[in-house]
Amino acid sequence: MSDPRITQILQGLGGDEDLQHELLESVYDELKVMARRHMAQERGDHTLQATALVNEAYMRLVGDEPVPWENRAHFFAAAAESMRRILIDHARKKGRQKRGGDRRRVAMDVLELAREGDEQDILALDEALTRLDTDDPRAAMVVRLRFYAGLSVEQTARVMGVSERTIMREWRFARASLFRALGDEVEE
Repeated sequence: MSDPRITQILQGLGGDEDLQHELLESVYDELKVMARRHMAQERGDHTLQATALVNEAYMRLVGDEPVPWENRAHFFAAAAESMRRILIDHARKKGRQKRGGDRRRVAMDVLELAREGDEQDILALDEALTRLDTDDPRAAMVVRLRFYAGLSVEQTARVMGVSERTIMREWRFARASLFRALGDEVEE
């Protein structure tokens, strides 16, 4: 999971196409696993495929503007966020095409809500996460790393530079906050 070469590539990346190619070869399999995890949480008839999600996310990450990557963890956290945004954009586009539809109360865990794949629910979760990010950025980052990047408690603690106990506390708080926000959003 920890390849120092990836950090070296990221730090020298800039606009170097050879390094971009080497980076893609080095991280593609992990990005594909991450994308499959995201796609498994989407509805079965989703038109976006894991490979397309990886490609679009990668292009956003190494686009025209060089990013000062700190390390491998920073890159993968950004990749998870990029994939999340791509799926949100896709859900918004799909929602604009459908427009309407009755909102309903869904009595389930906040994370199961996103796994159901209903565009309205995914958008509601994104709005709730955006509000949480305003109120408590660290709790929102824990959600992004745990849920969207699929990191364990230990990995999340390492990336964020805090204790596992802090991550568990933030995770419980974030889930409760999101569930409460979604309960307010979703109508009967």
